[in-house]
Amino acid sequence: MAHILLAEDDFDFGSILKQYLEIHEYEVTWAKDGKEALTLFPRHYFDICVFDVMMPKMDGFSLAEKVIEINPEVPFVFLKAKKLKEDRIRGLKLGADDYIVKPFEADILVLRLRNILKRTQRIQPKKEKLHSIGAYDFDTVNHKLLFQGSEQRLTEKETVLIQYLYQHKNTMIKREDLLKDVWGNDDFFSGRSMDVFISRLRKYFKQDSSIAIESVRGVGLTFKVNQ
Repeated sequence: MAHILLAEDDFDFGSILKQYLEIHEYEVTWAKDGKEALTLFPRHYFDICVFDVMMPKMDGFSLAEKVIEINPEVPFVFLKAKKLKEDRIRGLKLGADDYIVKPFEADILVLRLRNILKRTQRIQPKKEKLHSIGAYDFDTVNHKLLFQGSEQRLTEKETVLIQYLYQHKNTMIKREDLLKDVWGNDDFFSGRSMDVFISRLRKYFKQDSSIAIESVRGVGLTFKVNQ
C-alpha cells in the first residue's frame, strides 16, 4: 500500500479525494495547508506527494522546494485550478512528475499516480563497489562518492545513475535508453527529472578534469573517463 502525502486546503475537495484514493488502496495523510504538510513530511515515509499549488501559509511550489531539500527523490504531483504556462514551467523546473489542472476525474489521478510509482520504484542498485572513477572512489553500498578525503553523500537514484553511466563509459548513451533503463519511462516528465540529476552529477565530478558528461542535444550523452 503506497503512502501519499496530500496537501489540499479545500476541505470538501480534499475529503473526497482522500476517500477516493483510500478506496483504491492508497494510504493517505492529508494536510490542510503547506506548513502542516512540511511538518508531517519528515515524520513518515511517503511514496509520493500530491500538492495543491494555491494554499495558505505556504504554497505548493514553496512546499515542494522544502520537501526536495529533505528527500530529493520523492516523486510529487501538482494540482492547479488554472492552466498557466508560467506555473507549469515552474513546476517542471522543480522536477514535478506531473501537473494536473482542476477539475479532473479522480480516476485519472489514480492512474497517473500508479504509473509514476511504477517507474520510480523499479530499480535498486547492485550491492557491489566500483573503486575507481578517475580520482574518485565510488561506494555503491554506502551511497558515497569519495575524493581526496572528502565525501559526497548520494541518494539511491544518484547511485544507480552513476553506476549505469560507469558501466557504459566512453560510449554514446541514447537518451531514450537511459530514461527507460533508469527511470522506466521516456516521457517528458522523466526527461526533465533526468536533466536535473545529470546537472547534479556534473557538479559532483567537477574536481577531476579527466571526467566529463558530454551531451548531444536530442541524441544522448557520453560519460567520458580518461584513465
